[in-house]
Amino acid sequence: LTAALCSAGSLRRGVSGFQHVLYTKEDPLVILSSGSLKSSVTNSSSAWLLQFFSSWCGHCVQYSSTWKILAEDVKDWQTVIVVSVLDCAQEENYDICREFGVQLYPTIKYFHAHSPESDRGTIFRGADRQVQVMRHLMVDILQNHTKLERPDHCPPLETYRYSEDLLPLLGQRSEYYTAIIVEEPESYIGREVILDLLMFSGVEVKRALSSDRLLMDALKITTFPSLYLLHPNSTHTELHIEKKQRFFFSSLLKMLPGVQRKPRGFGRTSATGLLEALSGKATSVSWRTFNSVKVYTADLESALHYLLRVELATHDYLEGEELNIFKDFVTVVAKLYPVGGSVVKLMKTLSNWLSSIPLQRLSYQKVLDLVDNKMRIAGMFLGAELRWVGCQGSRAGLRGYPCSLWTLFHILTVQHDAMPTALENTGLEEEAAPVLQVMRRYMRTFFGCGECGRHFEQAAASSMDQVENKEDQILWLWDQHNRVNARLAGTLSDDPQFPKALWPGPTLCASCHEEKNGVHIWNRNKVLVFLRQHYGASNLSPKYSIRPPEPPSEPAQFHPFQKEHQEDNKELNLKFKEHPESQARHQIIKQDAGGPEGGVWVLGLGFNSIDMSLCVVLYVCSCLVLMFLFFFFKVKSKRWKHRQSHLQV
Repeated sequence: LTAALCSAGSLRRGVSGFQHVLYTKEDPLVILSSGSLKSSVTNSSSAWLLQFFSSWCGHCVQYSSTWKILAEDVKDWQTVIVVSVLDCAQEENYDICREFGVQLYPTIKYFHAHSPESDRGTIFRGADRQVQVMRHLMVDILQNHTKLERPDHCPPLETYRYSEDLLPLLGQRSEYYTAIIVEEPESYIGREVILDLLMFSGVEVKRALSSDRLLMDALKITTFPSLYLLHPNSTHTELHIEKKQRFFFSSLLKMLPGVQRKPRGFGRTSATGLLEALSGKATSVSWRTFNSVKVYTADLESALHYLLRVELATHDYLEGEELNIFKDFVTVVAKLYPVGGSVVKLMKTLSNWLSSIPLQRLSYQKVLDLVDNKMRIAGMFLGAELRWVGCQGSRAGLRGYPCSLWTLFHILTVQHDAMPTALENTGLEEEAAPVLQVMRRYMRTFFGCGECGRHFEQAAASSMDQVENKEDQILWLWDQHNRVNARLAGTLSDDPQFPKALWPGPTLCASCHEEKNGVHIWNRNKVLVFLRQHYGASNLSPKYSIRPPEPPSEPAQFHPFQKEHQEDNKELNLKFKEHPESQARHQIIKQDAGGPEGGVWVLGLGFNSIDMSLCVVLYVCSCLVLMFLFFFFKVKSKRWKHRQSHLQV
């Protein structure tokens, strides 16, 4: 024991050479230091909940995960109460921890808003420091304050009475929704939902108690907690909540039409002005009605169109590692794209060609020629138009391509699970998570948003090696997508009409959501079932997809020999497409610019109409010569036989 204490003491004294990082800037909390503590909590417009910890303290290490969960759980409350940490094991923080009376770790203190400089905080002395208890403490801090200590942006948390506050609202028109949560007096759900909606506009949440008999009789409410909604058009109704949990109440209100997340870091006035300015510059786009339960092939086709014709076009040549990464991407899409048709034929043709060419340096123009089907291969087509449906944004510049790319890779992970042998003999089957690895390499190499690619690479480097099977592959991508949504929620890239939130929401998959010790958790088995169904081939809708153009009609005057020759060409082209070696040679030869427009491609040699006419003439002449030779030798043979018979006589 003495040796252990001495070791701990020496560790603390030599902390400058010891770093045990429990919290990083990626966590949704504020990391304070000796230089920022006083300036942050003194006369602050918000309250603070601060954990003094020590990075050498074993209990602090264990408790760090709980504190991070708490910070994530209440991140939308940050404008009124901030979750923060300070590491007392850092040498520069020794004096400030002593000044604030910290003797044991972890020590949790809270500071009311507008605290004076002399305030050293109030210690929380409860034995239970789990998330739900700490969250209730935060609610109590915000509700039990003096007029001076009230945070500037704190919404009213007191209860409303029917006769005094709520009766005048019934039957009145408004510019926003009014949600009334009726609950038992000891319940915290109503106040927590009020704070959850703090960063959202278009709805106001009020709390009422089940002890208000006049309210119960007027609204006919019998179960608690319940949600009663007053619509802007003066109608009102009780909303059905499948599970009486805080997450379900908050999610339902956030999804109401017109309810939008306020941009992060902006006040209401400035944010509105900025959005109006951006919207004024946006190009008006016709809205496409869609069903959020469905996945639309138009989004997938738009993603491939943008990827192949726009994003890839920034590379004049593909060579070395870039070329290999592109080959792997095309292979995965060709093998796992969930629906057949012209897009699959294009990707398979492109994949066969890329796998057969011996070149290590390839011109992008050659790829584009094949994508645009310059060879006029029947049945191969990819629309050259962006048609976002499920990924359309409320204005130009929002959602669109990133959304569709996420959707494409979600579908590929689900298809790999449904078709486990699809990637055999491709060189990718040896990887535990081939779809994720291909996505990782593509994002790192080709994705236009460099910062986004770096974020994805960091996430992949930290946890992708833990993916061991196809089910893990599906869930890993879903989890990372939710993490990205959480990080970008409320930023300028967040569409106010489609705010980034945990997905799937309760309306799509109620069984995916559960609660443990008052904290929302995912039922991952139910999530896996949902993802398999949602991104399965049977849930794809072809509505709004661009159809291949109709083949040109046959001319009225058409020479029979020319028609026969065209049929021969079709047969030759069919054989050509079945042999990748011939296809490779065909693709490497580029059509010369000297021929007239409208030439017919035969085996990639670029015969024009004059060449075809000469071929027909030559064909006819050859037939005539052969017929002449046939009759000539026929007559000669008869004469020769006749002479032989006379000689014998």
